[in-house]
Amino acid sequence: MKRCCEGVRLPCLFKGVGMASPRPPRYLLVFDFDETIVNENSDDSIARAAPGQVLPEHITQTLHNGFYNEYMQRVLAYMGDQGVKMGDFKTVYENIPLSPGMPDLFQFLSKNHEQFEIILISDANMFGIECKLRAAGFYSLFRKIFSNPSSFDKRGYLTLGPYHSHKCLDCPANMCKRKILTEYLAERAQEEVEFERVFYVGDGANDFCPSVTLTSADVAFPRKGYPMHRMTQEMEKKQPGAFQATVVPWESAAEVARYLQEVLKKK
Repeated sequence: MKRCCEGVRLPCLFKGVGMASPRPPRYLLVFDFDETIVNENSDDSIARAAPGQVLPEHITQTLHNGFYNEYMQRVLAYMGDQGVKMGDFKTVYENIPLSPGMPDLFQFLSKNHEQFEIILISDANMFGIECKLRAAGFYSLFRKIFSNPSSFDKRGYLTLGPYHSHKCLDCPANMCKRKILTEYLAERAQEEVEFERVFYVGDGANDFCPSVTLTSADVAFPRKGYPMHRMTQEMEKKQPGAFQATVVPWESAAEVARYLQEVLKKK
């Protein structure tokens, strides 16, 4: 689980495959990846490709709060030194299990794709996310994916960079999801696409940061018992009404699908 605003427009690092629709979609649906779409933290999962399927202490002890991206750069360098190749990473990513009910939710979205514009904002990495979504058969649902850039260098090492820089004090140094979401909405508004509602599905503290900007028309779907859920509860206790979006906690993503189905029925 990774931690989490304002901003300078930055070029998008990825252009996703969009579904053509005769009219603009009504709703924006935003997903996190780790422990939301998939049931694990994919950065932890790749240790399964390391010798003995474990990382040595001299690497794990270098993790510092707010600098996870830099830590993962060291992890990937170590794994490259150990001879871990592209195919090894690909196998691990493809086999990370989806979260409970996530296939149900994606099947619902496939049937109703003209109603939703779907994006993914993740502090994982582009290579891992693409591997998993393609293997699961849901890659084409996403109009755009925002994640840390990753590629294989001349040595065959998987390398990782930061997504951007920002001034948010609540987020890790390499990514503020609030900044990304705010800029995306502004960009779409310039393109004359305005959404009736925004739905945000996540789990971590870095998902709480963007969800604070949602309006009373919007819905936050925090995974039950995870940091995003706890933080929304704490905010409601300390500042009743400050968190404006409707909060719908979920244990199975099928619950999210049912909620969205009810939204469509009311139109």
